[in-house]
Amino acid sequence: MAERSFKAEVEHLRMGNGEVFTGEGILAITKALLENGVGYVGGYQGAPISHLMDVLADAQGLLGELGVRFEANASEAAAAAMLAASVHYPIRGAVTFKGPVGVNVASDALANLCSSGVNGGALIIVGEDYGEGSSIMQERSHGFAMKSQFWLLDPRPNLPCITKAVKDGFELSEASNTPVMLMVRIRSCHVTGSFVTKDNVPPPLTVKEAIANPQSDFNRVVLPPMSYLHEQDKVKNRWPAAEKYIVENKLNEVFGPEKSKIGIVTQGGMYNSVIRGLQRLGLADVFGQTEVPIYCLNVTYPLIRDEFDAFCEGKEHVLVVEEGQPEHIEQHLGSFLYKSGRKLKLYGKDVLPMAGEYTGQVMLDGMTAFLKAAAPDMLPGKVRAPNMEEPQIPDLSKTVPIRPPGFCTGCPERPIFAGMKLVEMELGKSQITADIGCHLFGSLPPFEMGGATMGYGLGPAANAAFDGGGERRAISILGDGGFWHNGLTSSIGNMVFNKSDNVAIIVDNYYSAATGGQDVLSSRAQNDTKATQNPISAALKGVGVEWVRQIDHTYDVAKVRDTLKEALTTDFKGPKVIVASSECMLNKQRREKPIRNTAIKEGRRVDVPRFGVDSDVCTGDHACIRLSGCPSLSLKRLDDPLRDDPIAHIDQTCVGCGNCGEVADAAVLCPSFYRADVVHNPGKFETWRAGWRNRIINHLQKRRDAKRLRLKGVVT
Repeated sequence: MAERSFKAEVEHLRMGNGEVFTGEGILAITKALLENGVGYVGGYQGAPISHLMDVLADAQGLLGELGVRFEANASEAAAAAMLAASVHYPIRGAVTFKGPVGVNVASDALANLCSSGVNGGALIIVGEDYGEGSSIMQERSHGFAMKSQFWLLDPRPNLPCITKAVKDGFELSEASNTPVMLMVRIRSCHVTGSFVTKDNVPPPLTVKEAIANPQSDFNRVVLPPMSYLHEQDKVKNRWPAAEKYIVENKLNEVFGPEKSKIGIVTQGGMYNSVIRGLQRLGLADVFGQTEVPIYCLNVTYPLIRDEFDAFCEGKEHVLVVEEGQPEHIEQHLGSFLYKSGRKLKLYGKDVLPMAGEYTGQVMLDGMTAFLKAAAPDMLPGKVRAPNMEEPQIPDLSKTVPIRPPGFCTGCPERPIFAGMKLVEMELGKSQITADIGCHLFGSLPPFEMGGATMGYGLGPAANAAFDGGGERRAISILGDGGFWHNGLTSSIGNMVFNKSDNVAIIVDNYYSAATGGQDVLSSRAQNDTKATQNPISAALKGVGVEWVRQIDHTYDVAKVRDTLKEALTTDFKGPKVIVASSECMLNKQRREKPIRNTAIKEGRRVDVPRFGVDSDVCTGDHACIRLSGCPSLSLKRLDDPLRDDPIAHIDQTCVGCGNCGEVADAAVLCPSFYRADVVHNPGKFETWRAGWRNRIINHLQKRRDAKRLRLKGVVT
């Protein structure tokens, strides 16, 4: 189950000509695909546009009615390879995944696709995961577009522009026989707005019709000598055709006055930030009317020299707003200026940061620096937002600690790392590599397990160099999502083929949890459109792993500890793989909470487990916290003057997983944890029994209190 359902929203995708659609960018993109006759769609889930795959999955009924094929691909490489359908057939296809890591995974297929070229429109919708909201390394997809020669669209982040970019992308692809990448940032995906819809269009040629009349052309095969001709075709035919389409259809936009001594060139996706900065400087209004000319690059590759030259006519200073590094666009435009011999000063990464997200304040500071140097007369005396005084923001960088991500409350992966910590205490520190996914949080305090990650599903592969028969076996970690994405072949298959003697732990939480809870091959739930319930252990044995241990309840910390210890000390030579399975707590809560709340509302009896810490038993050494790290496990100070150290405390966010108690038991800590079942809608007998117990307890407490020694003015 995905973290968010769009079953209600996808009904709006049926809107026809002249109606007004209101919603998020990801829904608008899907609507635009249907309006432009897409024949097949696919992709791999992953932030920041994982919801686009969820939208497509929830819209499968409508896609089927239109004859559109939907594929939830096993990886980004599989998604990109799917676009091969547009090589020989005039069918429009679109795939989506996360960039740049998704582009990296898909690079082989994308490079071949760009070499052979396409007949049908091929659109790659990439979520550019950059800035403080990113979960990955900070890179851009722009360099890959330049390397493989596909065209890169970066539309202004509003729904009319985004939906137009889908149409433009297909048409540009067909006009130049080249795949097109549509880049959308997080804000573009989730911006809310409106646009006027058109009728959905069934694909002129469906994939079912195409396969009935197979086509082939050996000139499209990427082999010598055809591959040499492909390169020439890119430069002599496809590139000029792309530039011609871009210019004739005015894909790039110019705003503001025709004549000015200054100007701004910006990526389309950064347009809102630019116009907001100008508003704060008093040089633009809320309707986007600007006193500074703006050349908005809705197509950031290829750059059109004639358009840039025309924009620079009569200008003395031009600022390039290009988020991320290296400064590909700035360098390219600088080359245009040098070759034309134009006497114009180009600004960019000198007044704006070379790296990092261009937030509102960063943009304001950079544009202010640009105006101070280029047009100080246009700079107001005091820069402030309309109707807002400048805030006095204190520097908290040395006061407030960093807040890296961590495991959710009740996460079933937390006890796995607690068990690993206990083994480390007994056998010593091991060489550990991590992997992409929630389990990567285990490399952070309090566990600090694993200090390197090299890619999705590559945890065991990253430890291959340490399989030299040393004193200790290395430990590798990967998740079920990574296992099915790339890990089965690149990691586990690699271990088997090279007769590795190391240990791999596969964290199986039933879903591709880190990307939003989508189903994978080993998910336990019944999925009507996908094949689930395929055990990981069966796949392991199928590729030759002989030593496999299955743990079906990871909260059993003692079992996790003992199984890992066995793997590290056994005489068996060969790969040793532990499959540690328990359902992702977030998905479990999403499924169970509505059912439980409905039952309570209807008056049915419901037990809700809760855990607590007995303040009279807790010693306050906090070892439980160091072995758990659960957000619901915190500290609490007592009123007792003889106990000034804070004790452990479980707050109201507890989900009743029991990990804290299991950790305390496995590590032989204090027995201060207890479980209490909160009973909703109890029966008459239970109500009577609870009242009877309370009366006895109150009686005993009063009797004990009466026997206490009391001095005048003092209670002891």
